[in-house]
Amino acid sequence: MAEYTTIAAVDLGSNSFHCQIARVDGEQTYPLDGLREAVRLGAGLDDDKVLDEASQARAIAALQRFGERLRSFQPNDVRALGTNTLRVAKNAAAFLKKAEAALGFPIEVIAGREEARLIYLGVSHSLPVSDEPRLVVDIGGGSTEFIVGEGYKPQRLDSLYMGCVSFTRRYFRDGELTKGAFKKAELAARAELQHIVAGFSRRNWKYAVGSSGTARALAQVLQLNGYSESGITPGGLALLRAHLMKAGDLSLVSIAGLRDDRASVLPGGLAIMAAVLDELNIEQMTVADGAMREGIILDMLGRTHHHDARDATVTRFMQRYHVDLPQAKRVGQLAMNLYERFAGADARGAQYLTWAAQLHEIGISVAYSSYHRHAAYIVANADMPGFTREEQHRIAQLLLAHRRSLKKILPELDASIDWRMVFALRLAVLFCQRRTSSNPRVESARSGENKFRLAIDPAWVLRNPLTNTVLREEIREWEKIGFDVKISGLYEVDDGAEVEARD
Repeated sequence: MAEYTTIAAVDLGSNSFHCQIARVDGEQTYPLDGLREAVRLGAGLDDDKVLDEASQARAIAALQRFGERLRSFQPNDVRALGTNTLRVAKNAAAFLKKAEAALGFPIEVIAGREEARLIYLGVSHSLPVSDEPRLVVDIGGGSTEFIVGEGYKPQRLDSLYMGCVSFTRRYFRDGELTKGAFKKAELAARAELQHIVAGFSRRNWKYAVGSSGTARALAQVLQLNGYSESGITPGGLALLRAHLMKAGDLSLVSIAGLRDDRASVLPGGLAIMAAVLDELNIEQMTVADGAMREGIILDMLGRTHHHDARDATVTRFMQRYHVDLPQAKRVGQLAMNLYERFAGADARGAQYLTWAAQLHEIGISVAYSSYHRHAAYIVANADMPGFTREEQHRIAQLLLAHRRSLKKILPELDASIDWRMVFALRLAVLFCQRRTSSNPRVESARSGENKFRLAIDPAWVLRNPLTNTVLREEIREWEKIGFDVKISGLYEVDDGAEVEARD
């Protein structure tokens, strides 16, 4: 990693924002600095799932402070990820524009299972090496992630829409700590847990680990007050619940080991943790130091050392959907060759084109008819470890546009789509339709504003008359959406006579 010596991870959680900075030495990272802001972003979601102005202001102020610390970092040195609140907020897109300006770096919003994968990555590297399966539970501000894994590899991932901020706001809105409020909160959490109990029950793991703020705060309070000898236990949580109910009101709670910023979301976190221990039959839960921000750092390190989880995910999808591997490779190589010639030094984001070429036929396993739409739907909506939703969307757009009518799908495509990638992928698929390596020699290729020029070997075209016809149809497709496309080397057929077209 000679290109930089420090990297940074920014975690925009529903309760707290974190910025973790680490020094890179070979394939190891060493923490240098860590910043934390109790933003309580999730508390700003109203009943219509709109972020209020006050929570946005707190978030922007925190990100401006993070941005000051990260000012000297290069774009590839920083990865900022948003979680549950930004997944569900209806005005997230507008907020993210302001947030990115404050931070100075792009912010990606990740799916719940991708959040779970990164959490497990951070947690597993903070624990002693073990081959025994373990359960990791991370109660965040707006969601709770569950992972069962062995060693450094997660085997089962899930995310539920319940967190310490959202539950405290919903069931303890006025700060009243009553028996009824706790009962409603715990029953709601147990109802959510029914969706995953079978996959995360005790028979699937040997020991349980909690991560992030809620688990650490609960463990500390239980131990400092003598409610638990070690870690988090059902009995300890029952004693803490009784203590809170005795106080009766959140503003009157006084207990050793509880920070002020954590006290405001403790009831919801306690209710969720009690339900988790009960439903999953957890007798004791230890607490790990690692969390998602450490997972982000490790994931960034893996990408620079060619251990990119996204490549592994694409490989698994190709296997799952029985992709013709040689064909995917042929299409990918030709598409990349064409795109690099069209884009030149501006060939950024080429990796998306490679992934799209590898996945362009996964929809065939659903149905051949409109398989490009099936492929786009799968990629846009599936859980794809390592990918953000925005990355999946970009690939899905390429898949949607890689065949058939461009005019019909034009309203479904983003204005920012790279048409050079689309053109390269469509041509590669057309040239490789015979599923052989007999592709034409591309003599020249260039692009301009709504313009493509391509010269191919006319001798090859004469040997492949079907491709000649298909390419002429392709030119007409591009003309329908306002592109000027000329491919020299094609020929016209007039009353059975073959005449080379002089485009």
